Amino acid sequence: EYEAKDIALARKVYESALVELEPEESRQARVFKQFASFEERQGEYERARVIYKHAVKLLKLGEHATEEEDKENDITEYERSKRNELYKSYVSFEKKHGDRQGIEDVILTKQRAEYTKRVTDDPLDYDAWFEYAKLEEENGDVKVTRDIYERAVSNLPPAEEKQFWKRYIYLWIFYAIYEEMTNGDLERASDVYKTCLSLIPHSKFSFAKIWIYAAKLHVRRRDLVSARKLLGKAIGMCGKEKIFTEYIALESALGEVDRCRALYTNYLKAMPHNCKAWLKYADLERSVGETERCRALYELAVSQPALDRPEMLWKGYIDFEIEEGDGNNARKLYERLLERTAHVKVWISFAQFEGTEIGHGVEAARSTFSRAYDQLKAEGLKEERVLLLDAWRVFEKAKGDASSVSEVEAKMPRRVKRKRMQTDDDGAELGWEEYFDYHFPDEEGAATSNLKILEMAAKWKKMQQQQAASTAEDSDEDSDDD
Repeated sequence: EYEAKDIALARKVYESALVELEPEESRQARVFKQFASFEERQGEYERARVIYKHAVKLLKLGEHATEEEDKENDITEYERSKRNELYKSYVSFEKKHGDRQGIEDVILTKQRAEYTKRVTDDPLDYDAWFEYAKLEEENGDVKVTRDIYERAVSNLPPAEEKQFWKRYIYLWIFYAIYEEMTNGDLERASDVYKTCLSLIPHSKFSFAKIWIYAAKLHVRRRDLVSARKLLGKAIGMCGKEKIFTEYIALESALGEVDRCRALYTNYLKAMPHNCKAWLKYADLERSVGETERCRALYELAVSQPALDRPEMLWKGYIDFEIEEGDGNNARKLYERLLERTAHVKVWISFAQFEGTEIGHGVEAARSTFSRAYDQLKAEGLKEERVLLLDAWRVFEKAKGDASSVSEVEAKMPRRVKRKRMQTDDDGAELGWEEYFDYHFPDEEGAATSNLKILEMAAKWKKMQQQQAASTAEDSDEDSDDD
């Protein structure tokens, strides 16, 4: 009919073939390909596009199919190859005659097929699920996107170990964010978090971020009661530091000081070693004008038997007293701290404090520097003495005169290079290494006398060796005369 130039009749024959042939014959790819090619030759591009799209939907072109599925649907290898050719023809058709939307639809179908294959081969490939869901989000189909997320989260990790769940929970997070930000469905987003929390084995491990995100969603819904209940439950079931800090930040933003105090009390009961928590609690009391409560908290904190960062806590306590203008309390704290640790930085800070307005003045600062120097010298800490002298010299340049600066500089050591033998844990020698040592002027006398003793010992040893050698020669001559 086509050769007879009867286009309408030829089209009717193709249409009849799709309607009247047996299903297994009408669904053959070659029928659709010939029909679409016919319409394309006639310039009927919209008709051709409808045929191609119908074929894609009916024959599931571009989708991954396993051998078992082909056998189940009685699809031969020849038919599979024809369907692949039909899909390639469709792609080529859209590239030639389609608009941007048509080309994007073809690409989208191909990408869907690739992701379907990936998640079918490995349902626990969470990265593939992320990318698949993102693809559907950008496509704008809410129903399909939700279906992808539901299918993704249904694939639980293989074991109740945290390492397997770290990627999995982000499926729930992204799902909830999609519902809230894209669809504006806050209630459904809250249900997503709730379902996620019900699946996590909290007796073995938990995720603070899920509790926090769910609670913040309640806040955005203006449901403070539910947010507080959830965070309280989180403290009991999870108990991580992040939950305490976020809960306190929420109550602080609301101006609920008493609630913050109660939370800090529970926080410090659970983690009494946490210096950061003590400092934050003290800052809270100071911010509301409770100076005595703040001081009592610092006293309670420094009396704890174990602290993770005691230097930070002591510094906070001392800075608090200095800012309050109480120099005597600050001085007492320095003395108490030096009883616990004689670190050079504590000495330097103490001396610099004495040189400030609330200290006892420059002479007191010099006296403190001198005390520190004598103690470090007694303990044989050379590098610490160098640090102390450097700080002392800077202080004198700022507060003293040329004479005081020269006195400190006279104490500065000489740096000399030396060698020493390296040994391993078993005492075996590993070789010589170079290192720098310091010679202080006030130790030069003892060092010089020690060197003289060593020189005299070396000379004596050399004389003994010479005498032994001459005695051996005399004995050899006597034996020759005999």
